[in-house]
Amino acid sequence: MVEVYRGLWVIAYREILRFVSERSRVLSSFGMPLLFLVIFGAGFNRVIGSLTAEVDFVKFIYPGIVAMTVLMTSVFSGLSVVWDREFGFLKEVLVAPLSRTGVVMGKAVGTGVVALCQGLILLVLAPVLGVSLTPLMLLKLLPLLVILSLSLSGLGLIIAARMHSQQGFHMVMQLLVFPLIFLSGVFFPVNNVPQWLEVISKVNPVTYGVDAIRQLFLTEELSGAVG
Repeated sequence: MVEVYRGLWVIAYREILRFVSERSRVLSSFGMPLLFLVIFGAGFNRVIGSLTAEVDFVKFIYPGIVAMTVLMTSVFSGLSVVWDREFGFLKEVLVAPLSRTGVVMGKAVGTGVVALCQGLILLVLAPVLGVSLTPLMLLKLLPLLVILSLSLSGLGLIIAARMHSQQGFHMVMQLLVFPLIFLSGVFFPVNNVPQWLEVISKVNPVTYGVDAIRQLFLTEELSGAVG
């Protein structure tokens, strides 16, 4: 058990330190969601806003952007596994006196912490954009973001385990991530799409994360409805 915790701590710390030390990753991780907020929140407000007539479109899209940020950071965590394999570091880790379970958990936890911090920073910026956020809402959102970040980090690691090149990993993730985002209700209500797309959205696990976060923002409560 000690070896598991030691492996978890060492690898998780490495993942966090690695992210913080790369300024380009830090800037781009916040630049993309803010860009989406500007383009969709301002540019498409009149076009798409009619679909969300009950609520301001920026307030509708903001929870989805938070979920999207966590998704992007989490699933692309597997890239570090592919990188480590290509450059031989993974082999060194596997022969080190560390538990393999701890190594895997450390990868997931390290990236999960990074994704969680990004989501929390975006949440703190909510009042600046006119989106209401109370301390109670933040407490309710925290476990949701933890579950979302850890589960999606695990998904990224599972896919990375089968990949042997960074290019291959990027191609697979792009094919996977964009349908997960656009069919999860991030940018528009999933109950306004054709029935076959609505069926797909309901088997999309990200849909439930987006919907839960959005419901907390709009009603400060959770329910079982999706869309």
